[in-house]
Amino acid sequence: MAADLSQLVKAYDVRGVVPDQWDESLAELFGAAFVQVTGASAIVTGHDMRPSSPGLSRAFARGAAAQGVDVTEIGLCSTDQLYYASGALDLPGAMFTASHNPAQYNGIKMCRAGAAPVGQDTGLTEIRELVENWTESSAPAAKAQPGTITQRDTLEDYAAHLRSLVDLTSIRPLKVVVDAGNGMGGHTVPTVFGGLPLDVVPMYFELDGTFPNHEANPLDPANIVDLQQRVRDESADLGIAFDGDADRCFVVDEHGAPVSPSAITALVASRELAKHGGKGTIIHNLITSWSVPEVVKENGGTPVRTRVGHSFIKAEMAKSGAIFGGEHSAHYYFKDFWNADTGMLAALHVLAALGGQDGPLSGLVAQYDRYAGSGEINSTVADQAGRLAAIKAAYQGQEGIELDELDGLTVTAADWWFNVRPSNTEPLLRLNAEARDETTMTKVRDEALAIIRG
Repeated sequence: MAADLSQLVKAYDVRGVVPDQWDESLAELFGAAFVQVTGASAIVTGHDMRPSSPGLSRAFARGAAAQGVDVTEIGLCSTDQLYYASGALDLPGAMFTASHNPAQYNGIKMCRAGAAPVGQDTGLTEIRELVENWTESSAPAAKAQPGTITQRDTLEDYAAHLRSLVDLTSIRPLKVVVDAGNGMGGHTVPTVFGGLPLDVVPMYFELDGTFPNHEANPLDPANIVDLQQRVRDESADLGIAFDGDADRCFVVDEHGAPVSPSAITALVASRELAKHGGKGTIIHNLITSWSVPEVVKENGGTPVRTRVGHSFIKAEMAKSGAIFGGEHSAHYYFKDFWNADTGMLAALHVLAALGGQDGPLSGLVAQYDRYAGSGEINSTVADQAGRLAAIKAAYQGQEGIELDELDGLTVTAADWWFNVRPSNTEPLLRLNAEARDETTMTKVRDEALAIIRG
């Protein structure tokens, strides 16, 4: 009987519980399917610190090598370090990680040569179909001449590339607390930050895929409480938290107050535009703050609004030749990094901006944080389409209100907006609201929630 991979293969990656939903035998089939779909003659693989990652990664390499493909294993790495290897070596790549998910999960993030994404519409559906067919009949025949599996360390090269993109040599000394959450930031930060004028206070740098201190998901406020307190205790200039595979970074200011990813997007956008002579396209998804397109225009750039999700951002980056893109979830994409996302490069930009002037981070980001936002609020609903239709009916035809359905439903007025979009994988509706002041935002948020939960 064919394995049902519908719960394992998501829109952008493979992710599930080990060994309940997948194991090394399936990983081997994914390796074979990956090389068949990409047509690769050589690939690169890497993995995070989860207990199951080395075995799954090696099984994938075996499956690929059996198809005559040479595999370069870079071993322990962050996801953006794997993207670096895919870009620098011009090879398709596979990263074994479940990002911020709990310890029993694992997954694969795959890309074509040059870190181009492999998602539902760009090869992942075909990979899934091949693996399902092979579990039903027989696995693919091995080639007479198998490929080689070799190891290569790319950490120093990755760090050097990032540091070539942001000049931190002349900044004032900064004290920065870094919470790696027992994830891959503990592996990459010492090399990337080493030798810079930074006094780094490490938190949870020990690689431990069981996450003994807190979940490696800084998007949840509960998981940055330790960082916030440590920044205040150390009188640090800022704090930085990375998620489990260290492709996203979150920032808190000198008071321990979270800096919104929209403010970071606007700050980095202004720096990237300055680097490109005040010209260029900046991508932002439709639930980033109004401040992002405003700052982009003020700095001479062209803002382009997209759906939520890295495959949409990366596709638009490639299509428009954008120099930078940012999402509310703290994914930051750079043309100088093969259009891929790297939280580490965004962190370097923040450090360079802060260290290049004398004021505190709270003062620096104030110019980029102009509105009151709700953050993302999830509601469990049985009928997503019905609730969206109810919201549309409530606001449609009202004077001064515009509706658009680029991604879910966005309702916009002169002083506020909100977006409601369904989850792809759970019976949830996600609400984001923003307004020119806190009182208006609260009113708009509560009105929308009343209909969603009605």
